[in-house]
Amino acid sequence: MSTADLVVIGAGPTGLFATYYAGFRGLRVALVDSLPELGGQITAMYPEKAILDVAGFPSVKGRDLVSGLVTQAMTADPALHLDRTAETLVHEGDRVVVGLDDGTRIEAGAVLITAGIGKFSPRALPAAEGWLGRGLEFFVPSFEPYQGKDVVIVGGGDSAFDWAQHLEPIAASVTLVHRRDAFRAHQRTVATVRDSSVEIITKAQVTALRGEDTLQEVEITVDGQEPHTRPAQAVVAALGFIADLGALQTWGIDTDKRHVCVDTSMRTNLERVFAAGDITEYPGKVRLIAVGFGEAATAVNNAAVAIDPSAHVFPGHSSEG
Repeated sequence: MSTADLVVIGAGPTGLFATYYAGFRGLRVALVDSLPELGGQITAMYPEKAILDVAGFPSVKGRDLVSGLVTQAMTADPALHLDRTAETLVHEGDRVVVGLDDGTRIEAGAVLITAGIGKFSPRALPAAEGWLGRGLEFFVPSFEPYQGKDVVIVGGGDSAFDWAQHLEPIAASVTLVHRRDAFRAHQRTVATVRDSSVEIITKAQVTALRGEDTLQEVEITVDGQEPHTRPAQAVVAALGFIADLGALQTWGIDTDKRHVCVDTSMRTNLERVFAAGDITEYPGKVRLIAVGFGEAATAVNNAAVAIDPSAHVFPGHSSEG
């Protein structure tokens, strides 16, 4: 058994900022994440991605944003529990006890869930079974391995277009294949990719991958046409994720199956349990990193009062310290 004032579950951007802010409020923090590194999905999947919607940064790489957030969070001297999954949550009087998958139990005055989309797994590309690591990838954590290669990206969302935009200057060729002629990606990114050398093939699917030990070509089938092949040494399947709230769904927290329901104070229906960031849902919710930062501060300030009723919700500005 270890103790803390606040347990933060999820070490992505929102969780890291919440950790810093809890330290500013004088709270002892235990930070838990199922991944072995800090940074959440950005570290795992998008370290090279240019992030454009964080205030004060016209453009910042994911890894650089995480680096700054980690430096900031470590000023709170949190107890880190990485590569650990929170499995149980029970109330014992005015305390909350979180049980981890390694047997650790953390007793705290409050819990803040900042777990993003929860546990996630990429959606499979049916034609690519058996090709993972032999030319097929679901994420692009580094652009260097794609230097001089013919790359096919499958998908029509933000990740597909972001990776197409970043790989276009370094790959021999980039082809983006999408099963519809409409895209879910940000319009500005779509326009940028359309104006580049990236070939966009719509109403189409990748129906086969071929090669000996490594990938050499793909088969693409456009609706109503005969399949055709083209050279490819790399395929990126950016088809989204299957999210799972996991054990959290057994804790009695109100959810809409995909997100945790909170009020304007970031409280869940469970006493002393708060949530912030992409995992939350409420009327008018907007899922941006910048919004998560604000929600983290709101949650921590209200959790501080739950932990110590003599505390104030708003302690003043950090710049006044």
